[in-house]
Amino acid sequence: MEEKAKIDQLVKLIKEAKNMVALTGAGVSTLSGIRDFRGKDGLYKEMDAEKIFSLDFFLRDPSFYYNNAGTFIYNIDEKEASIVHTTLGELEQKGRLKALITQNIDLLHQKGGSKNVIEIHGSPTIHYCLYCTDVEMSFAEAAAIVRAGNLPECPKCGKVLKPAITFFGENLPANALVDAMRISERADLMLVLGTTLTVYPAASMPEYTLHGGGKLVIVNNMPTPMDRYATLLFDDLEEVFSELKSRLNSFDNL
Repeated sequence: MEEKAKIDQLVKLIKEAKNMVALTGAGVSTLSGIRDFRGKDGLYKEMDAEKIFSLDFFLRDPSFYYNNAGTFIYNIDEKEASIVHTTLGELEQKGRLKALITQNIDLLHQKGGSKNVIEIHGSPTIHYCLYCTDVEMSFAEAAAIVRAGNLPECPKCGKVLKPAITFFGENLPANALVDAMRISERADLMLVLGTTLTVYPAASMPEYTLHGGGKLVIVNNMPTPMDRYATLLFDDLEEVFSELKSRLNSFDNL
């Protein structure tokens, strides 16, 4: 099928959908200058990348996380939401996109205008003390401290605060996971964007949609295990969303 015909079919699917959701991974943020994790130039190609989000390593040396995550989390003011982020935000505003499930922790979906964002890998919006109860710090305050070259510390015990991101060795946020499963199962169309679908349980969300009778559209620059089940496959996020952006006026409010 020619690319234009595929785009036409995608537009038709979106217009016909009554309960469309999106599942996004790190690939949607590469257009904003943030490196992905498992792509051809991803962070996991580097030897120490997994240490960034290792709970055990954080407990031993929290500065490693802050020194390395600062480039793609705490400098969010320097990053612009990409055409993918802003188009998804506009589709939500038009009543077409009911919810957005993301594995990302860069807050760019919110910057792009999305409101109903389910962050299944946690979020840096809150930083908290692992040792003292009721000690929290906002993202803005923590980011300012990190950008100044310091570490956010607990005012009670002096220990370094941890972001509410799910590190390796921690359970995913239960409420977000339940919401994501419920929304995926009810979806009649899921847009799977910028994810290789290799990290569970996030990778299982398209399965819930299929089991519920919904359709999948996958846009990713690498193959995924769910490609054979997709109604449509694309490999260029920027190209697809540039076309969708140009047709936003045709997506009238429901």
